[in-house]
Amino acid sequence: MELRQLKYFIKVAELEHVSEAAADMHVAQSAVSRQIANLEEELGVELFIRGGRQIRLTPVGEVFLERIKLAMTEVENAERDVREFLNPESGTIRLGFPTSLAAKTLPKVIAAFRREHPQIGFQLQQGTVQELIEAVKVGQIDLAFASPVPLDHVDVKGDIFFTENVQAVLPKSHPFADYDHLRLDQLRHEPFVLFRQGYIMRDLVVNACRQVGFEPRAAFEGEDIDTIKGLVAAGLGVSLLPEIALQERATRETVVMDIVEPNMTRTIGMVRPKHRDVAPSEQVFNDFLINYYQKLNQFGW
Repeated sequence: MELRQLKYFIKVAELEHVSEAAADMHVAQSAVSRQIANLEEELGVELFIRGGRQIRLTPVGEVFLERIKLAMTEVENAERDVREFLNPESGTIRLGFPTSLAAKTLPKVIAAFRREHPQIGFQLQQGTVQELIEAVKVGQIDLAFASPVPLDHVDVKGDIFFTENVQAVLPKSHPFADYDHLRLDQLRHEPFVLFRQGYIMRDLVVNACRQVGFEPRAAFEGEDIDTIKGLVAAGLGVSLLPEIALQERATRETVVMDIVEPNMTRTIGMVRPKHRDVAPSEQVFNDFLINYYQKLNQFGW
């Protein structure tokens, strides 16, 4: 079983077309077909169902693809680690981040890091916190911003950088718009604009509402903070959003106020694999972040 065969197999499986896979890898179609046939002969099974111009995986081919992609990720990680061991300042950081940190936190820290380490690049992956933790677990990425930060996860280690408030966002025309602050139970009869299912921010809001005795009624659901703020500005509901996402308001048609009961906060930090070392450049970035936020916290910024 050769590495070249496995690369051909993965590409054909993804495109479900031998000639397209060959063109994408800039090799002859006959070479791809021959290597796939050799791989099937060595394994003693058919990996593809052939019929017409397109082909598709057999059930055992699907199992093989899943395993081989994990193995290839480890091979790529090993190659990257060797390169970065020789020169950590020329590596590439594979960094995940959730939507709620995309607008403000992520650009600031990357800009600050790049001023000190201009030769290190980034590959960014956006997703829910659960998706990012899974990506760290299987080795697709090695570092991910997370909120809230998991501290007792079996596969990842979490470091908390800071804690922020979750605040209420209301249309400017709302009867509570002139209040200094709110108790959460005052919003029990309001329609809510929430993140969709699968986002931890939604779970935080729903659990807080349940804590004070009601189930929030979802009028609209989304996965983008600016969209949620826009819907609130249009008078379609109220929302609860993290403080860092509200420091730069997208519209003058909303008001933001503190929730005093219960005290709603969330932790912000980084997760990394618990059972393997990160690449040298990623360790440099992780150490930079710890120092960066220690300084901010020290001066109350």
